[in-house]
Amino acid sequence: MADLRTTYMGIDLATPVVVAACPISSMVDRIEKAEEAGAGALVIRSLFEEQILMQMQELEEDLAKGSESFAEALDYFPKMELHEAKEHLMWVEKARKAVSMPLFASLNAYSPSSWVHYAKQLEGAGVNGIELNVYAVAANPHRTGAEIEARLYEVLERVKAEVSLPVAVKLSPFYSSVANVASELAGRGADGLVLFNRFLQPDINPEDLKLTNEMVLSTPEEIRLPLRWIALLYGQVDTDFALSTGVHSGNDVAKSILAGASAVQTASALLKNGIPFLSTMLRQLEGWMAEHNFDVIDDFKGSASQQNVEDPFAFERAQYIKLLRKQ
Repeated sequence: MADLRTTYMGIDLATPVVVAACPISSMVDRIEKAEEAGAGALVIRSLFEEQILMQMQELEEDLAKGSESFAEALDYFPKMELHEAKEHLMWVEKARKAVSMPLFASLNAYSPSSWVHYAKQLEGAGVNGIELNVYAVAANPHRTGAEIEARLYEVLERVKAEVSLPVAVKLSPFYSSVANVASELAGRGADGLVLFNRFLQPDINPEDLKLTNEMVLSTPEEIRLPLRWIALLYGQVDTDFALSTGVHSGNDVAKSILAGASAVQTASALLKNGIPFLSTMLRQLEGWMAEHNFDVIDDFKGSASQQNVEDPFAFERAQYIKLLRKQ
């Protein structure tokens, strides 16, 4: 039987399939099912500073109500509940006690100081690593790409300086030079890069002229973008890669590793087919490895990356030109 063990950010994983941040991590029994199905690790749903700030604002508004009333009117005081961040940390600690597989904390914040503050708290909750979820739309026309990248590098460096855990950065594919950003992050200590963050896009309802938002699951075709970039960067950027988006089968896992990924993250496939489908993906991977006479992951990791294929330009413009000529 094939050995599916791998190493990601210096952490040993029983399998290369990691459950991405999604609703599966919102209930302990789901996390336990993921481990039973063979997940190598799980990314706990993101702690968003935006949620915390909104809660603080709501509390301030509630406290302001009735400020001109009699002091005896105690019913004006809102019901005090646990802070959003504290609740999240308690949940992380609970999840840590429930399973033995590695857990990664996902974090999204605004300022570098906030990233550091919450990263240190998550480290104390017992996770094995931290994933900086860089989920932000650069919509300010007066802010340059250089400024955006400089802030990203500052966040990573400050978090790395304050925590001892491995730190990964989950990137979007929209930087002017993805390769350069990846290289800079690796040079500044990123233990892993997750390619790519899948932004949820709003739609417009032409009937009522309003914006609509819904969770749309990924499709297998979406794997091509991160697959291409990992294949391009593997061997050139000294860090571990996790492929995210479009992983729906064991063959998708195999393709990701062939490109150079140390691990893959999947969510949509499990939300669509159920958590036990993860074991099906692993059986498919084992079958593929047996068919191609691979015993361990390292036997084929990166063998289809740009530096190892016969036609390295196939990952670049040459591929596009060949396809045009066939039309």
